[in-house]
Amino acid sequence: MQTLRNAPDALEGRRLRGGVFEIEPDHVETVGRLDDRLQIEIAGLKASISRSGQRVPILVRPLEGDRYSLIYGRRRLEACRDLGIKVRAIVTEMDGDQALRDQLLENQERRDLSFIERALVAAALLNGDHLGEAERTNKGVAEVLGLTEAGVSQLLSVVRAVGESLVLAIGAAPGIGRPRWEELKKSLGDASVDRENLAAVAAETRSSHSGGPDEKSDAAFLAVLAAVVQAERPTRPSSPRGAPSVAIPGVGAATIATGRRGRQFKLELKAEDRDFVSWLEGKAPQLIAELHERWKRKED
Repeated sequence: MQTLRNAPDALEGRRLRGGVFEIEPDHVETVGRLDDRLQIEIAGLKASISRSGQRVPILVRPLEGDRYSLIYGRRRLEACRDLGIKVRAIVTEMDGDQALRDQLLENQERRDLSFIERALVAAALLNGDHLGEAERTNKGVAEVLGLTEAGVSQLLSVVRAVGESLVLAIGAAPGIGRPRWEELKKSLGDASVDRENLAAVAAETRSSHSGGPDEKSDAAFLAVLAAVVQAERPTRPSSPRGAPSVAIPGVGAATIATGRRGRQFKLELKAEDRDFVSWLEGKAPQLIAELHERWKRKED
């Protein structure tokens, strides 16, 4: 107990309530926990607690009544819940900011967070109530995570573009780094695609994949990216080289292609007179403007 009291995670002005308490797992709230987004594997821990008991208490802070908020020890809490036993806990009173820092510390010591997990943490810090209002900025988030402001902006841009619901459907994807998430972000911006359908693709891939949680999540990301790229292809303008050319008497032949979104027009002209091409090159902006005026007047 003295070791626990003197540990770095039990100091810094916190007030511990004496002793280790036994608490009903259902009385410990985990709502808003950042590591709830991770896959929790507790089979080995359950076997250890069942065999030798819970040696290391969890850390909680008191709420109203007999409720508590979990600071760290999520896996131990879930193991005790599954075993149907009370969880041993140290009760400490600290502010939300310090509790959040402890949660991040525990997660980072347990394993390196993937790129998208760090992005979700950054978004939760910026949009939640873990930090004070004055600290709820990119700079404040960067200080908590030990990143640069530019790094935080990069993380946040991916979460905003992809959408948190789709990110959560994909999962931690530890094998997928920043470049691939940036690729998905860009592809989503270029394609018209239903995010709910993409979430369904991720869920289907995770349920059908035979690997572990990390492999399932990586596969879900790749499936979603493939679906977005596939949806993006039809919207790109068709190549003029693949379209039939149109003969223009006295001028030459032209190939015309338009984008399916209706905002792109490409003309490839093979003229009989190269001087005409030189003249057209200089006059093209003016001619296009004149045609646009005719179109506005609805002339033929």
